Amino acid sequence: MMKIGILGGCFNPPHKMHIGMALELIKQKKLDKVIFVPAGDHYNKEGLLPAIDRYTMLKIVTDKFAQLEVSDHELYGELTYTYETLEYFEQKYPLDEIYFICGADHLKDFHSWKKSAYILEHYKILLVKREHIAIDKELQLYEKYKENIVVADIEKEDISSTMIRKMIKENRKNVIEMTDRDVLKYIKTKKLYL
Repeated sequence: MMKIGILGGCFNPPHKMHIGMALELIKQKKLDKVIFVPAGDHYNKEGLLPAIDRYTMLKIVTDKFAQLEVSDHELYGELTYTYETLEYFEQKYPLDEIYFICGADHLKDFHSWKKSAYILEHYKILLVKREHIAIDKELQLYEKYKENIVVADIEKEDISSTMIRKMIKENRKNVIEMTDRDVLKYIKTKKLYL
């Protein structure tokens, strides 16, 4: 039985922190594999690249690691809720254990997510702790689901997709330190974020 982590997000663009976090969770033996699930075009966010570009960038970088994958599950059709995505992967991998990777910053409003109790009851939540967020108080709110919550400590580099987009726009050379070289090549070739 494998432990499969599902990591959703915009990945606009994907960066070293996304990949580093996934690899660290595998290194810490919390997971055996991580599947990145980029949000589709229905996700209404300003400055969001078309889903196919974000999917392609993730594919470029995940293809370099045997334990990383990217899924196009949320790319087409209607808005997909987290619980629906988790159900999809549960059906796809019936013999494996599905973990939802969630940043500690989401814990505060997790109860407002669609079918949050169902997610907490049926799936493992892999909670990634961040230095600046004290989660002990929030964790008390989910005391009855504590068997399904796994907490992981990960060093967070100070990188964000917003920062990368700004650096690309300003043509700053040190952007190469933030994201994959081939992803950057794709961005430049397609003249994205300008």
